[in-house]
Amino acid sequence: MLTSLQNPLVKQVRKLHRAKERRQQDVFLLEGTHLLEAACATQNRLTLLCYTAAWQERYPDLWQRACQQADRIEQVSPEVLRSLATTVEPDGVVATMARAVLPRPVFSRLGLVLETIQDPGNLGTLIRTVAAAGAEGILISRDSVDPEHPKVLRASAGQWFQVPMAVSEDLKQELLACQQQGMQVIATLPTASQTYWQVDFRQPTLILLGNEGAGLSPELAEIADQQVKIPLSLGVESLNVAIAAALILYEAKRQNVSSPGQEDSPLVASSQPH
Repeated sequence: MLTSLQNPLVKQVRKLHRAKERRQQDVFLLEGTHLLEAACATQNRLTLLCYTAAWQERYPDLWQRACQQADRIEQVSPEVLRSLATTVEPDGVVATMARAVLPRPVFSRLGLVLETIQDPGNLGTLIRTVAAAGAEGILISRDSVDPEHPKVLRASAGQWFQVPMAVSEDLKQELLACQQQGMQVIATLPTASQTYWQVDFRQPTLILLGNEGAGLSPELAEIADQQVKIPLSLGVESLNVAIAAALILYEAKRQNVSSPGQEDSPLVASSQPH
């Protein structure tokens, strides 16, 4: 059992709290039982598994499965486990996995494009929302928060492993390429003249959302095929970016429901104002 906070392995894992170290070591951090379950379901190798004796006793099946997929396995003391994790009260397990395990999104129907998203909780919630709405993936600008930030993974509620996602070196050029392939780009701007439900989402669409405070850059807003707004009551300046994405993604989903009898389904009804 590892009990020393000065152990070289402990120091190496703690460095993964920083994005620079995750890139240099080419691995990222998985914290908690739920994320470990989601990671094991992908059948990708774990580079390291660290757990407490109490966690092993509580989750014997998951422990055995994770051990089969891990290159290195270490039982650690509760004190060491707390030092490895970024959460205040970790539940007894931390693992690492090699970076670049997600497939790059291929858009043909519906996708989400994000410029300069800064809050890791927002990005994690956006990933979860894309999975729930059945969109094809997410493209993220290089100056956004690191998609492998531990809080991003936790906020995604395990959906991080299910959503194709990529960081773009040149978001404008990728959007232009998608437009040349027949996709429309819909930008969200508070100054737009039309609301988001006036758009025809039955054609291939990329939904473009900007920074939490500054919104979209003029450069990206200008190349959009259409600009839309979400109407707000008097005195409300903006919506959380993940909420805005959910409204538009589910409007696109509503418009694309075509099976007979589904127009009155709970999913469609829940997207309507009450």
